[in-house]
Amino acid sequence: MKNILIIGGGAMGSAFTFPCLEKNNKVTITEPYSKVFIRNLSSKNKFHSALKINLSKKLKFRKFSSDLLNEKFDLIVIALSLSGIDFIGKQLKNLRIKSPILVLTKGLKYEKKNKRIWTISEQLNKNYNVSNVSVLKGPCLAKELARKNQTSVVIANKNIKIAKFIGKMISTRYYLTEYSKDVVGIEVSSAIKNIYSMIIGAGQSLNSSSNLFQKSVLEMKYLIKYFKGKDETISGLAGVGDLYVSAAGGRNSKMGSYLGKGFSFKLAKKRFMPNDTVEGEQLAREIAPFILKKIDKKKIPLMISLLQAILKNKRLKIN
Repeated sequence: MKNILIIGGGAMGSAFTFPCLEKNNKVTITEPYSKVFIRNLSSKNKFHSALKINLSKKLKFRKFSSDLLNEKFDLIVIALSLSGIDFIGKQLKNLRIKSPILVLTKGLKYEKKNKRIWTISEQLNKNYNVSNVSVLKGPCLAKELARKNQTSVVIANKNIKIAKFIGKMISTRYYLTEYSKDVVGIEVSSAIKNIYSMIIGAGQSLNSSSNLFQKSVLEMKYLIKYFKGKDETISGLAGVGDLYVSAAGGRNSKMGSYLGKGFSFKLAKKRFMPNDTVEGEQLAREIAPFILKKIDKKKIPLMISLLQAILKNKRLKIN
């Protein structure tokens, strides 16, 4: 039995409690921000409003505090949104006990000062001296995981022994883990697939979407290589695996379908998805300053078309 702390009570963080508890671990979850999720997690029946399911009675909820972080845990899991990474980085920087860290969050960060893009693990390490960071990515829908549908993910760490140590802690009959040393490639591919799933969603037929899927994979492969990731990562769970799930029916793909019909992003958001977070749009705005200045536009025409459509709020034009 291991002692696991999950920081983030949203859909993915809460769904992740199921395989952790299945392995008879002691699991504690905490939520720094959302009053709704705090209410969900602290209620008697632990009904989660986003997952539409009751969480296990074995799950322990604790109020977020620096004292909680400094207790002895075998694993600390970060399941916050990208906007919460700086906050948690500052908290983890001062830990007296250096527990292994596992990041579920997907995304990239543009640093204006050095004009470069950081992955989340790089951001935690460079800015807050948080080491021993592993990342977990792949085609995993939170609602399906919470209902124990078979799911496969990849855990990446430059030290493969640490990745396997974590995998042994959380793997179950329905939650299967693979391993990789390509931390950068895994993080980049799992982030940019949100942009490319919008592009694939813009296809107005299966024929056109399949063509866009193939071209998206080629561009993702180029970008992963540009950021010093490995070629084989694109063909794995964090690459085409995650891209397929997102393109098959996620919020990014849904927004892409409206863009493909000729709507501008702002109009489509206001009319059809006013309450939905579109991760691909957020990432596009974050990395656009770097992509548009540093990378050969001829190598990534689909990415460039989407960035320009979002930044200028114009009709998406895909050649």
